[in-house]
Amino acid sequence: MTPAVRLENVTFAYGDQPAVDDVSLTIGRGDFLGLIGPNGSGKTTLLHIMLGLIEPSSGRVELFGEPVDSFERGERIGYVSQGATDRAGTMPVTVREVVTMGRFAHAGHARLSDEDRAAVASAIETVGITDLADRRINRLSGGQRQRAYIARALASEADLLALDEPTVGVDAESRDAFYRLLDELNGAGMTIILIEHDIGVVTDRADHIACINTELFHHGDTESFVESDALEEAYGSSGRVVHHHH
Repeated sequence: MTPAVRLENVTFAYGDQPAVDDVSLTIGRGDFLGLIGPNGSGKTTLLHIMLGLIEPSSGRVELFGEPVDSFERGERIGYVSQGATDRAGTMPVTVREVVTMGRFAHAGHARLSDEDRAAVASAIETVGITDLADRRINRLSGGQRQRAYIARALASEADLLALDEPTVGVDAESRDAFYRLLDELNGAGMTIILIEHDIGVVTDRADHIACINTELFHHGDTESFVESDALEEAYGSSGRVVHHHH
C-alpha cells in the first residue's frame, strides 16, 4: 500500500540556520507516529514540510504517493496547529459551524446536503461533544476546542491527522481523554502524526517514533526507540522517558 508520507533527503534552512538536515522517512498508512525532539529541533518545520506548508530546500516529499506540491486532496489532511486553541478564543462561531468547515471541500460552491449535515453530526458525536454543538467555541475549554478541531477533520473524511502539541494548556484529565480519543481514531485506521513535548506520553501512545534534532536520530517502532540511544543523542543528558499509568 502506498505510504501516507514519504520524505527523501529533505533539507531546509532559515537563512544560514539549518532546521532540517537530510531527513528521510516513511510513514505508513495507519501508523501513529510520535515526532519528538528538543525545543528548536525542527519538529514543526518538518511537519510543515510533510504537509506541503513549507517547500524544502532540497529533497522529495510525497503525500499518499503524490508529490506534495501537486497534491490536491487537502480534505484528506486534518491539521491542528500549535496554539490553535488560543486563536479559537476570538472566534464568534459555534462548534457546529467549525466542524461544518470540514465539509466545504466536498460541497464546493453548492449548498450543504443532508449527507454533509449527517457527516458533521457524526463527527461531533464521535469526539463526544454533541451537547456542545451549538455553543460558541470561544466559550469552550482547551480540551473541548481540540475535540472540535478533530471533529472538523473527521467531517472532511481525513485520512491523516497531524497535531502540533495539541494539549498545551489542557488539564490532565482532559488530556488523558483526548489521547484515548486519538487511540480510538488510530484503531479505526486513521494515520496520526503527533508532536508532543511529553516523551512519556508519546512512547505510551505512539507505535512509531521519529526523533530529530535538525537531523534524524531515530525512526522506527517505539520499542526500538526506547532501547536505543537516540534520546540521549538528540537531547543530551536532559532526555529521559517518564511513563504515565492511569
